[in-house]
Amino acid sequence: MYLMRKFEERCGQLYIQQKFGGFCHLYIGQEAILAGISEAIRPTDRMITAYRDHAHPLVLGTDPKFVMAELYGRRTGTSKGKGGSMHMFDKERNLFGGHGIVGGQIGLGAGIAFADKYRNEDHVTLCFFGDGAARQGILHETFNMAMTWKLPVIFIVENNKYAMGTSVERTSNVTDLETLGASYRMPSATVDGMSPEAVHDAIKEAAERGRKGEGPTLLDIQTYRYKGHSMSDPQKYRTKDELSEYQEQDPIEHVRKVLIDQGWNTAEELKAVEKEVKAQVEESIAFAEESPYPEASELYEDVYATEDYPFVRD
Repeated sequence: MYLMRKFEERCGQLYIQQKFGGFCHLYIGQEAILAGISEAIRPTDRMITAYRDHAHPLVLGTDPKFVMAELYGRRTGTSKGKGGSMHMFDKERNLFGGHGIVGGQIGLGAGIAFADKYRNEDHVTLCFFGDGAARQGILHETFNMAMTWKLPVIFIVENNKYAMGTSVERTSNVTDLETLGASYRMPSATVDGMSPEAVHDAIKEAAERGRKGEGPTLLDIQTYRYKGHSMSDPQKYRTKDELSEYQEQDPIEHVRKVLIDQGWNTAEELKAVEKEVKAQVEESIAFAEESPYPEASELYEDVYATEDYPFVRD
């Protein structure tokens, strides 16, 4: 969690310094979601998400230097510098992106799960999207198909309360997002996204359901982003008091307190971890800045699927 936080804080600073361009969406405040998921799934399970995606490869074990290099548009990045902030991929760790089209990954997530079921492979797909994307039409078509075919997919709403600058209350009469699965009889739940323990329990139960052939689950994971929608967001749609209220529930401080109170770590040990993490992030920046840009010829590479594309059958 601390790696996610420090990596994103430095990304924000580097973006302001114009070290890299494009859009930049930070995950600060939402770290408990991925931390809770990490021990509830298998390394062979699949993950797909939207464009707030820097932290997802980090929690799967991708070296931070490759994520940072992708932000910098360098050849050593996770997508060879071609995707940037919004398109993080890691084939070895089954991360299928990083997608810039709002809600587009919802249908893709179900497709990945369909492929696994078709091939009788024991995997579960975690499909992340925001509360804004939950209003897209593709969600309903995908939910219908996923329940009809009992696909092993967990639909995860990273509900940080705002679709860009528009609150959940202003986007729909339905503000309890777990009820979106009701008309499809999809098992659904609301989860405390500021608690990695609560997230872990919910994901573990949903994954077990998927592996048993019982189909998908919808989880409305309640969280909060401490920064704007993107780096260009002035955040005029929320009050300082609201932000302060959620910052008092900081998931990292929650975990630090639990570790110390339960006697698993001392404050000194955690400070040592934090120092190590900060050094790791700085090393990733140095690696990115020293890495070369892609050659112009790279424009013609990776345009079409190759023979090792994971879903192509003999």
